[in-house]
Amino acid sequence: MPLTRTLPITIGTLALLAVCGLTAMAPPPTENDAITRTALDYIEGFYTGDAARMERSLHPDLAKRIMRIDPATGKPRLDQQDATRLIAITASRKGTPPPPQQQKDVTVLDVFGNAATVKIVANQWIDYLHVVKWEGEWKIVNVLWEMKPAP
Repeated sequence: MPLTRTLPITIGTLALLAVCGLTAMAPPPTENDAITRTALDYIEGFYTGDAARMERSLHPDLAKRIMRIDPATGKPRLDQQDATRLIAITASRKGTPPPPQQQKDVTVLDVFGNAATVKIVANQWIDYLHVVKWEGEWKIVNVLWEMKPAP
């Protein structure tokens, strides 16, 4: 009869093996994941008033625009915000609207090289983002947005 020797396996050892196995099986993050993180930093940062998170998502030369009708002339105009203004507006917010109303549906529409286009459906508006891979990180350079119709 052969003599066998068994080693005790603890729950901790099993947990470590499971985590290592899951980590080894997890796919590496993709460009879409990184772009989505940038878009979420933008919209979640805005909702929660986290100016640092907003700033992290933006290229310093950001242009955010919306077309509005000038009430005085009845003609269209483009209203614009830059990165500094958007960060300041974000800093003035403190968790509004409440989390259940913080719609933040992110769709990466297209990626080519260092350029991407992203759509965010928020609670009261829709943003179309142009994102650039800048010094190894995805940054928002342009936003064109439109208000949703009132319910």
